[in-house]
Amino acid sequence: MLFVGLIILLTSCHQQENHMGETVPADVLIVGGGASGTMAAIQAARMGSSVIIAEETPWLGGMLTAAGVSAIDGNYKLKSGLWEEFRNNLYEHYGGPEMVKTGWVSNVLFEPQVGDSLLKKMVDEEEEIALMINTVLTQIEKTGKTWKATLKTPEETLEVTAKLVIDATELGDVATMVGIPYDIGMDSKHVTQEEIAPEKANNIVQDLTYVAILKDFGEGNDMTIPRPAGYDPTVFYCTCAGRCSQDSVDRKLWDCNHMMEYGRLPNKKYMINWPISGNDFYLNVIEMSPSERLEAYRQAKWHTMCYVYYLQQELGFRHLGIADDVFPTADGLPFIPYHRESRRIRGMVRFDLNDLSQPFEQEDALYRTGIAVGDYPVDHHHDAYSQSDSLPDLYFYPVPSYALPLGTLIPTTVSDFIVAEKSISVTNLVNGTTRLQPVCMLIGQAAGALAALALNNGQTPAEVPVRSVQKALLDFNAYLLPYLDVTPDSKFFKAIQKTGATGILRGEGKNVGWENQTLFYPDSLLSRTALQTGLADIAPELKIVSKEKTLSCGEALTVIHQLMQTHPGEKTKDNDEQTEDQTRHDDKQPEDKNQYRHEQSEERAPRINQQLEDKTEDSNKQLGERAASIWSKYEIGSFDKHKPITRAEFCLLLDELVNPFTRWKVNHDGNFDF
Repeated sequence: MLFVGLIILLTSCHQQENHMGETVPADVLIVGGGASGTMAAIQAARMGSSVIIAEETPWLGGMLTAAGVSAIDGNYKLKSGLWEEFRNNLYEHYGGPEMVKTGWVSNVLFEPQVGDSLLKKMVDEEEEIALMINTVLTQIEKTGKTWKATLKTPEETLEVTAKLVIDATELGDVATMVGIPYDIGMDSKHVTQEEIAPEKANNIVQDLTYVAILKDFGEGNDMTIPRPAGYDPTVFYCTCAGRCSQDSVDRKLWDCNHMMEYGRLPNKKYMINWPISGNDFYLNVIEMSPSERLEAYRQAKWHTMCYVYYLQQELGFRHLGIADDVFPTADGLPFIPYHRESRRIRGMVRFDLNDLSQPFEQEDALYRTGIAVGDYPVDHHHDAYSQSDSLPDLYFYPVPSYALPLGTLIPTTVSDFIVAEKSISVTNLVNGTTRLQPVCMLIGQAAGALAALALNNGQTPAEVPVRSVQKALLDFNAYLLPYLDVTPDSKFFKAIQKTGATGILRGEGKNVGWENQTLFYPDSLLSRTALQTGLADIAPELKIVSKEKTLSCGEALTVIHQLMQTHPGEKTKDNDEQTEDQTRHDDKQPEDKNQYRHEQSEERAPRINQQLEDKTEDSNKQLGERAASIWSKYEIGSFDKHKPITRAEFCLLLDELVNPFTRWKVNHDGNFDF
């Protein structure tokens, strides 16, 4: 392929001290090879775009790997797209799902260096991707429709041109370089209308964490690190049960041994990312310069080393030492800290807690534009902030699982630019769940699909139709809506996802313990009320006639027949035809129309009714034959018009016969674009 030449050129560039004379072209420049950036590159490449990834660390994966947060939070039952592909690669590496259920914080835990190697393997398999590690973006500007960027590595400086840029950095640094407006910190409830948001906006962000990966060197080995300067053990007394009273804290204190199992990884390693009097640390580095950030990170590292010393010296875990086979850094700590919060751009839409928690009750139906799914609670870490008692309690606020809208990735002021990772257009509250690793991976996949479609169609990201992006994602087994009871291996998956994205049939969101779910109930019978509600925006004049509360296959076909005659923004064709027929007949009436109608009513009514009955009978017969062929195609038995129809079966018929997903376009607000 043509892009192979670019990879060769980049390789040769790295062998020279300076290559400022060369300008390397690509379709897409992705700055940041984290959870989003890596997946964006893979998706864009698979859809035919040439991609350069510029990553400042030696590793791919960002928070998944380079920050050491190698315990996946959420989406365990949502087997979506590239997130599921990555998880299956982990299963294959370790020997199956049970082999990564090593700790209790997650069902998927792995060693950071393994995650990096698997991600690099996925990238290496795509010939259209050129990976530049240890690379920093120093300058970027746009001339006409072309982005020009300066990338600096330890060996050289390189000029790159790209048609489109994706900001997948940890803190949204590229977005601010190109002048995209953004917010930092907590939003006022009076602006977002979120009931649990604070009265006044502030610039307080979530705690960050410098993770440590410990390794079990065996009983009898003392791996205790030197006592850090300024060490104060009292800071950590409430990290587990036994040192302080449960009454003195508002969080459950776990047994110390059980606490250590929280982030236990394969091969006798332990992820230390503990929020209760642990190694969370408050810093707001977003607006700092790179040098200022490095200085601030030293404080967070020091805090983590104090905590490691506490675990070893005070709690007796002396046999656990900083792993010597994970991070090739001088102190053995990760390359970067775990940032839970970033800049949040102002995009085409802003996704708030009301959209997330009650998606079907909002004026804008953003769920119809879903491109990534998540099921983690709204989880904010603020305990390390000195005045955390004055902040809203945002610990594991329950919500249903949700669909993230496409418009959150698209800035309003800069074209040919997409934002991913944690810097998307959501409120501060919503960031507490969209920040999780699987969601960021799926955000990246959507960003890659959007970029490729924009380039293929000669459009800006804002101009790419929502349905085009959604269709591309479905083709790669990604969810649009978080229906956990219909997986991609189901013959009904695509039809249900597409129908759900129209709102014709809707799921039910609920919170069950720590689980946040949305269920579609595919095997339940099709309810007349549910269908009538779902059709209100598309065909408000359509009335569903059924003797029962649920519909039969034949009654469902009648509804489908009416929908087939309906055009966006119009009444059903049956009603239109009657009106049109009446109008044509009225053109021939004498001036005394009332008298004429009275005289002709008995003669005319039987004729028209018989025509309609004959037409309906013929149409239903044809539809019945098509329905039978669909039943045969999908191997779901024999089609019987008298048999009750399930929600899943109706979605299949609807998708095959009407295709409302494509027929009724939606805009970025989720409203039908009639």
